[in-house]
Amino acid sequence: MPRILTFFHTAVVHSETFDALRDRIAPGVAMHHNIRSGWLQRAQQGISPELAAEIRREVAGARRPVICTCTTIGPMAEAAGAIRIDQPMMQAAAQSAGPVLMVYCLQSTLSPSRELLRTAMLAAGNAAPVHVLSLSHLWPLFENGESQAFEMAIARAVAEHVQSGPAPGCVVLAQASMAGATSYTRGLPCPVLASPELAMRAGLALL
Repeated sequence: MPRILTFFHTAVVHSETFDALRDRIAPGVAMHHNIRSGWLQRAQQGISPELAAEIRREVAGARRPVICTCTTIGPMAEAAGAIRIDQPMMQAAAQSAGPVLMVYCLQSTLSPSRELLRTAMLAAGNAAPVHVLSLSHLWPLFENGESQAFEMAIARAVAEHVQSGPAPGCVVLAQASMAGATSYTRGLPCPVLASPELAMRAGLALL
């Protein structure tokens, strides 16, 4: 039986991210990408009962393991049995020493991301504080397809924040769309965590 990972994305760019990861760390694995851009658009105004039911139905009917790459709808996808893309990252952050800086760019991701990190910290017995940095003013760059400008702007903002005071134990980039910023944050005095590779390794472990 072929080894297959199933994904639910709300942007095509995420399928490209995971295809590149597959080529690097799991070339023998097949990938099934489901693009549901409308889910994020609808969820930004709050997840209606109809949308929640649709997400759960489609994810539950997909071949496992399933990875949901959208933070906003992550809780609904998890309820149907998917791996939330940010869960392995939050668990890794909870193992760090010192405060955690969580950075996000889309307002609808704030609540699920913060709650997931809080849960991971509690499970790890980590009482370190969590600080939140909003970069919502940068989100239009991603929406306009200006990926490199988006990633570089995130990296600059994170570097300025980290260098302005005591360094946190780690930085968490809450959304998968932000992952490319790690290429521009090398040299900071703390690790900067992104979700795609950690989530994919979690999925591969289930095959």
